[in-house]
Amino acid sequence: MRGISEKNVLVTGATSGIGQAIAVRFAQEGANVALNYRGEISSLDETQNLIQTSISQNQAVQVIPIKGDVRYEDQVTEMFRQAVEKLGSLDILINNAGIQIEEASHEVETDDFDLVISVNLRGAYLCAREAIQCFLTQEKAGIIINISSVHEVIPRPQYLSYSISKGGLQNMTKTLALEYSRKGIRVNSIAPGATKTSINDWQNNPEEMEEIANFVPMGRVGTPEEMAAITVFLASEDTSYITGQTLFIDGGLTLYPSFAQSGVT
Repeated sequence: MRGISEKNVLVTGATSGIGQAIAVRFAQEGANVALNYRGEISSLDETQNLIQTSISQNQAVQVIPIKGDVRYEDQVTEMFRQAVEKLGSLDILINNAGIQIEEASHEVETDDFDLVISVNLRGAYLCAREAIQCFLTQEKAGIIINISSVHEVIPRPQYLSYSISKGGLQNMTKTLALEYSRKGIRVNSIAPGATKTSINDWQNNPEEMEEIANFVPMGRVGTPEEMAAITVFLASEDTSYITGQTLFIDGGLTLYPSFAQSGVT
């Protein structure tokens, strides 16, 4: 895609799922990629192996691991310092790190609520803030893409903190896009629907996955690779006039699918 080759990208939560697929796709397009991880560095083994086996031997792509927990301001600051130091600059941030905890809303533990908000919303803001500071210091355009969810608009019972965090991410995307558009900084989001990743327990239960797929108008769940393709597209020059938007990649899940069966018009 136009404008991706040789760009420097930081992907948070690059160890699995959508984050992993995004990191691989950027490398395939010729970008240099900083892979954020939180636990042991071995958690990046699969991502790094996928990158190495999917890129051409002629591609001079830098791939660097950077440890950091997005919940903690000092670790986020250090993560960006290392990314800029090792890559030379930063062009694109992919705010992907996220978690979810299932609990009945009236029984949610305060610590669990705070944890989800801290990772999904506060962490995304801390990373966005650091990225914007990098872009402004470099005096060049930059791109932030937040990985949201259809649940920024579809209520999800028993996942209250997750839904709140994604709703907040939608507003953060719009606010930052408006505030920094004259600086050449574009901020957008993608909102995946049902996607086959490790964060969703149903991926290991064929019957449950089939039930979910039947609820999606297109009749199937999405793949991390499909989410990655649209993420890279939004970071390309082909979308240079798009900012402040959320692109739903959901097989039609946000189209009120029950209406198709009920005959309501």
